[in-house]
Amino acid sequence: MDERLTGAARLAELTQIKAARKRKDRIIEMVLLFAACISVFTTLGIVYVLLKETLLFFTHVSVWDFFTDSQWTPLFDDAHYGIAVLLAGTLSSSLVALLIAIPLGTIIAIYLSEFANHKAREVLKPVLELLSGIPTIIYGFFALLFITPIIQKFYPDLPTFNILSAGIVMGIMIIPYVSSLSEDAMRAVPMSLREGSYAMGATRFQTAMRVVVPASISGIASAYILGISRAVGETMILAVAAGMQPNLTLNPLEPAATVTSFIVQVALGDLPHGSIGYQTIFAAGLTLLVITLLFNLLGHWMRRKYREVY
Repeated sequence: MDERLTGAARLAELTQIKAARKRKDRIIEMVLLFAACISVFTTLGIVYVLLKETLLFFTHVSVWDFFTDSQWTPLFDDAHYGIAVLLAGTLSSSLVALLIAIPLGTIIAIYLSEFANHKAREVLKPVLELLSGIPTIIYGFFALLFITPIIQKFYPDLPTFNILSAGIVMGIMIIPYVSSLSEDAMRAVPMSLREGSYAMGATRFQTAMRVVVPASISGIASAYILGISRAVGETMILAVAAGMQPNLTLNPLEPAATVTSFIVQVALGDLPHGSIGYQTIFAAGLTLLVITLLFNLLGHWMRRKYREVY
């Protein structure tokens, strides 16, 4: 009888322990779910605010004028709201930055992944990633006070504020994003693929370019998309070095305003909340958000496509 009671007590105790573990697991699961939902709710809140203010903006300005007007003077008496002016500055600065970041970032990634020894990799990679920790305002002054005077020695007519110097420094800033993600993707390629290439008589360079890079193209594409998104969304470098002058041009040798620099310009001003001039930053911000979303969707599509191939 005592043995039966003891067995029943142990069974009850084990049942209580299992129930307590399930409750703890359930609590932890709920906490993790809540943490995951915070980012979703934050994104939805941002989209809601942008859409709300943008719809109010378009009650005063037609969508057609917003996308087709060739002038952007929302703060003048003769107001014009052609977002193409800001998009042109954003596009030209991003192209200059990507022409610097993508080739250099890819070359650095190939070297770190395939040619550098362990000691060199452990030293160079942290030093390289320090570039991403420098405040962007410092990059802006570096572009204005260092890069621009150097370019003016070769091109004396270059204005003090220009897209070229800002884009070059943006490219330098983006290099760690491209190189680090690309190098991680290359190092994830199985060693058996390299060994098979070496067994066929390929050199290390041939193996890197014809085996490793194609096999890691999905990760490299993701790095490029992240670099593009980072360039499109950059603010302070352009605000300091590009001039913030609304100019419909793709010439990087001229000053221009970008979407982000205009948002900074208006946000630091004294425009009353609810005015048309103030609402322009939400319309510009929503446009920038859509562009970034399109780039992210493109990156997702490229990852799926090349993963199916390789």
